Amino acid sequence: MMTWFPIFYREMLIFKKKLLKLGYLFSAMVVPIIYLLTFGLGLGRNLYINGNDYITYLLPGLVAMSSMNNSYTWVASALNLNRIYFKTFQIFVQAPINSSSIMIGEVLAGMIKGLFASLLIVIVGFLTTNEIFITMPFIIGVIINCFMFASLGVITGMITKTHEDTSTYNNFFILPMSFFSGTFFPIDRMPIIIKELIYIFPLTHANILVRKASFDSDAVLSIVVLLVFSTIFFAIGSNLIKNYHE
Repeated sequence: MMTWFPIFYREMLIFKKKLLKLGYLFSAMVVPIIYLLTFGLGLGRNLYINGNDYITYLLPGLVAMSSMNNSYTWVASALNLNRIYFKTFQIFVQAPINSSSIMIGEVLAGMIKGLFASLLIVIVGFLTTNEIFITMPFIIGVIINCFMFASLGVITGMITKTHEDTSTYNNFFILPMSFFSGTFFPIDRMPIIIKELIYIFPLTHANILVRKASFDSDAVLSIVVLLVFSTIFFAIGSNLIKNYHE
């Protein structure tokens, strides 16, 4: 039942070493803080959305974006390097554990990294605003978001042929979601055709959920959509690991 733990524990030992380096903390925080300073304290100083100041609107979106970026990037990059260059992933496959255990270990490790990066942004948020933006939908949304994009990171890490390919997938999928999924501005202000496309993005539903004060029909729908995406990504990742034959 705990065959996933050695995979998870290995990633946590590596993560612990990275935490001692200032560069990791800086890299996890620098992009969201730049967005916060530029959009929140700069352009959004006199901007109000739904009766609240723009920083209150922006912070949950930055947390969702940071959880996506860190959960996805760390898993995709680490798995790609372990598989192609270091050849440590082959040891996992040859070990007497099933593919789902490897998948669980990698995804849980990615979730921890994503949640840690999100916590850093939350701390910065408390220093910049007095508004309470952490609610139960917010917590559930961030957790599911980390799980979902960590699972997607496994898929990318398994199908890429070179380390540079991970940047290509990031530019085509992750980067557009960062800007067009309601992180920086409300989706309902977009043209109807673009709006329908944006609702396909999983990060859109994470952004909807983290801004909810309580569970309503929209929040429940977003949870269902995120769980569907999570299940699909997890199943595909497990299948890629199961059929791995490099």
